[in-house]
Amino acid sequence: MMQRESTMWVCRVPVGTIWTSPEKVREVDAQGVGETVKINKWRESMNEEENHDLTKSNRIQTQLLYGEPVAIDEIEGDWAKVVALWQPSNKDERGYPGWIPKAQLAEIEALNKQGYARVIANKAQLWTLDFKPLLAVPFNTMLPVKETGEYVRVQTPDGDALISAEQVEIAPDYDQVPSGSGVDIAQLGEEFLDLQYFWGGMSSYGYDCSGFSYNLLKANGVIIPRDAHDQSREGQEVDKDMQESWRIGDLLFFSNEEGGWEPHHVGIYFGNGLMIHSPTPGKAIEIIELAGTKHERELCAVRRFVQEEQR
Repeated sequence: MMQRESTMWVCRVPVGTIWTSPEKVREVDAQGVGETVKINKWRESMNEEENHDLTKSNRIQTQLLYGEPVAIDEIEGDWAKVVALWQPSNKDERGYPGWIPKAQLAEIEALNKQGYARVIANKAQLWTLDFKPLLAVPFNTMLPVKETGEYVRVQTPDGDALISAEQVEIAPDYDQVPSGSGVDIAQLGEEFLDLQYFWGGMSSYGYDCSGFSYNLLKANGVIIPRDAHDQSREGQEVDKDMQESWRIGDLLFFSNEEGGWEPHHVGIYFGNGLMIHSPTPGKAIEIIELAGTKHERELCAVRRFVQEEQR
């Protein structure tokens, strides 16, 4: 599976999960590691203890979206050790590392792109060229553009396909999405209220806390690191003790130890002392008031990645 210069390896399922190691996969995870991934059925198959165990046992690292590129470092049986090239991490200077079933990868032609079509809908339908349903892809999926029109022709791991122009925006590259404001970030977050938390989640089938902040900022033109502890070291520092200086769209970081530093959680400031976040397994994305909560006590950093609060 060595990559040729004219090709690239990409995720060939709507959402592919990158694991810490192949040994971390359990029987209950079968719906997440097959050639056909069924995220909703996977989640539904887990009881509360098994869901929490994803977190406690450090099974999942991150996820890939359909068409997202990887570098392959090693093949071991049915598994590939990869680096997610679009997800910055201090674990590897190239991106986020981990293991994924090689059946969830495909080798495609590396295009001289006319840009990327980024999915702006919660889910969007891909169609074959003769308008038969291909598959649904989640929010923030980015596919190389071949031709624009009422339907955009895009390159996919399943060949050329069509997607409604109303469900995408065109960007010159994956990291050149049109810039949004802090208010844009917060308002976009509202579209995912009540979406269940999913450890390692990077899709509109379920986000973890840092996957949520990563994707909201990516959709507004800012690429930040994948994990909360890396995110907390980027951007512009804002005084955490002066809430009046915070702006809507700032990222708020929280430590397990009151007054400590190492973040375990991140949320997005919503204004008026409120935060929107993806909290923990068993809970869903919500807006909360910070005052009087453990989050108020555990706040360890505030970082700004978007300078304009409003457009």
